[in-house]
Amino acid sequence: MPPLPTRDDPYASYNFRITVNDVSNDGVAVSGSFTEVSGLELEVPPIEYRNGSEDITVRKIPGLKKFTNLTFKRGITGHVDFWNWVVLALQGTVKRTSGLIVLEDENHHDAMRWSFSRGWPTKYTGPTLSATKNEIAMETLVLAVEKLEIQT
Repeated sequence: MPPLPTRDDPYASYNFRITVNDVSNDGVAVSGSFTEVSGLELEVPPIEYRNGSEDITVRKIPGLKKFTNLTFKRGITGHVDFWNWVVLALQGTVKRTSGLIVLEDENHHDAMRWSFSRGWPTKYTGPTLSATKNEIAMETLVLAVEKLEIQT
């Protein structure tokens, strides 16, 4: 892929797409139209220690890498690929997969790409239904991931 362009203005947060590889058993990637994605976070917390023969200064070394769960929200459309993936996990068959979150520019060209790997569903939240509200029925899917990278 060609390198991503640099620019001075920040990108808008509303142009993005998500692809999750091989959620269904047919080996096909599922692209979802989501309204929100969160959890693009990682952390390398420090481990503090001190040798008894040294002064009172605490040393810090890198600890284990931690990747936050990814949360996807979308309006329910009747597609059940993600639900079937959750059901597999409920049955004890955790199917891990990879995926891609792409931020697009104003012309719908790729601006930034985050890839995740070894993701699997840890939580599903169905919609809140109410006859007194004028809202879209939303569902939420939370994925545990073991790796998150920015692709260039």
